[in-house]
Amino acid sequence: MTRIIENLDEIAMNYDAVFCDLWGCLHNGVRPFEEAVAALTQFRDGGGTVLLLTNSPRPSAHVVTQLDEIGVARDLYQGVTSSGDAAVDALASGAFGSKVYHLGPGRDEPFFTAVAEDDFYEGTTVERVPLEKAESIVCTGLFDDNTETPDDYRETILYGVTKGLKMLVANPDVIVDRGDKRIYCAGAIGQAYAEAGGDAQAFGKPHAPIYALARRKLTEIRGNSVDDDRILCIGDGINTDIAGGVGEGLDTLFITGGLAAEETATTRQPDPDKLDRFLKAARLSPTAAIGYLR
Repeated sequence: MTRIIENLDEIAMNYDAVFCDLWGCLHNGVRPFEEAVAALTQFRDGGGTVLLLTNSPRPSAHVVTQLDEIGVARDLYQGVTSSGDAAVDALASGAFGSKVYHLGPGRDEPFFTAVAEDDFYEGTTVERVPLEKAESIVCTGLFDDNTETPDDYRETILYGVTKGLKMLVANPDVIVDRGDKRIYCAGAIGQAYAEAGGDAQAFGKPHAPIYALARRKLTEIRGNSVDDDRILCIGDGINTDIAGGVGEGLDTLFITGGLAAEETATTRQPDPDKLDRFLKAARLSPTAAIGYLR
């Protein structure tokens, strides 16, 4: 049964590293959560490694810049692994062809440019083209996530499915909360594409490639490998953060006050009975749960 804890420090001694989600855990897209920052700072100061594991479609170097902009200090964490990293790696492999149609906002331009530390595109030719000339679709999000929904992409989805185009989904998240507003992400488009009969492939949480990259990054940071039972996955996405961690055989800490705040009746802490019903419906058992990371 999932244990409800009061703060991260209650279980911190069991772990050498955390894979911590961003949206809904460390920040809300606008500002960092003070209690979450304090909790991760204490874990870091106790000798733990904080690796941020995010479904952002941007390569990790650009995630760092984004964190700078909203006030998350770089010394809080030791590394970042993003869905963008895993998706770029997949695109560079040639599995999606060389001519791609980009479905997503202009701010995701970094996905198609050289990564600061590792140029995934070296020796490859990836060209963005109009949809009618594309060999595949790369979806990093909606063009305007403030106003649009997946229904606005029915024509594009129908065309892609009819033409047999594969879709690379750079962010498996379906929704996130930006400030007080809930918005759709690339995962919502990928879900609609798959439901229409298309081949949509995602590379962030809960899928294996991003965890392989995270483990490799963690080994580089610490200078040695970390046993799986000494890694804790922290996140508010039951179908991404928690499902991914469980699938990888890692312990998980479910932040109930994020995407599932209503379903779990979370104020400071979740309602135990509603949390239990929510987890039974999801068929998942996180190691621990807490209202908000603190």
